[in-house]
Amino acid sequence: MKKLFLLLLVAQHVLAQSTTPAGRTEFVIDNFPTENGVTLPKARVVYGTYGHLNKDRDNAILLPSHYMATARGYEWLIGPGKALDTTRYFLVATELFGNGRSSSPSNTPEPFHGPRFPVMTIRDNVAAVHRLLREQFSITHLRAIIGFSMGAQQAFQWAVSYPAFADRIVATAGTAKNYPHGVVRLEGQIAALTADAAFMNGDYTEPPIKGIQAFSVVWTGWLYSQEWWRKELWRERAKPGTTFEQVLTNYRTHFIEGADANDLILQMRTWEYHDVGSTKGFDGNVEKALRSIQVPLLYMPSETDLYFPLGDAKYEAAFIPNVVLKPIPSLWGHTAGAASNPADAKFLNEHIRAFLTGTK
Repeated sequence: MKKLFLLLLVAQHVLAQSTTPAGRTEFVIDNFPTENGVTLPKARVVYGTYGHLNKDRDNAILLPSHYMATARGYEWLIGPGKALDTTRYFLVATELFGNGRSSSPSNTPEPFHGPRFPVMTIRDNVAAVHRLLREQFSITHLRAIIGFSMGAQQAFQWAVSYPAFADRIVATAGTAKNYPHGVVRLEGQIAALTADAAFMNGDYTEPPIKGIQAFSVVWTGWLYSQEWWRKELWRERAKPGTTFEQVLTNYRTHFIEGADANDLILQMRTWEYHDVGSTKGFDGNVEKALRSIQVPLLYMPSETDLYFPLGDAKYEAAFIPNVVLKPIPSLWGHTAGAASNPADAKFLNEHIRAFLTGTK
């Protein structure tokens, strides 16, 4: 199973205590139209559920996945003593197109296999999940949408595309638009991956291992804060005697195990092109789109995130009518938004629980 090494390395303590979802299920949409004009004969959205949908179908919360993640990517929020009590809520955790399980370059037949798979936008993902909720579960309203990273991108898009569909929105370590500096970072990672001669413009016969390893090192350089590295906080998850060189080698060779190169690139393109301002009716104006958000929104950037900087979050928050901006005071960079350490897990769960229950 494809899995993000980040989750194994820095959230193992959370996953070990997690609640298990009800299993992997596929929702299939025939002739799914994408924003770039390509129609997929069959679009598959993989999802998992936790808890039970009540008879009024009004206790559901959506958890849209982040980069290359599975439906289990939010278990730091789920279970006894955490923000999401499965005796109270029905949770639907969906997987982004391109993660190798939902429709992806690696698992779609020709004429859309590999590099011929269409670039999918965040809005494509949101539109597909909107159909899943309505057609599979007859859910027409959500208690909340909670998203980390690319999940936060989806949460913002839901708030703009379907402004009355959820009572509340929570976005951690992710913005409503990917700004030019983020494009530069992602293009650098794509360039590192595709520079491997084995990549062959995406029609590789063997995995471009050197390219994936180069991509992994570039990605790692942005993952945590500079102070996290200076203070050697990686030692909190490492075996005694582990050296920095061993840590770097581990990231290079195991950051994303078993992932397909075209899948990695597809999701980076999805991330790269995201902008709620390009939603129909907003004429490319992100500020106008943010002002349209109707529901309360808890915005939780990491103070040291290099992917989605705090300054970008502060800029966006100024235009959202009913926003609570609550930065995560952490040295763990981007990973703080997914509870990569006990202090951040406590901070996130406490504030998200209070926001959902209206006690804060």
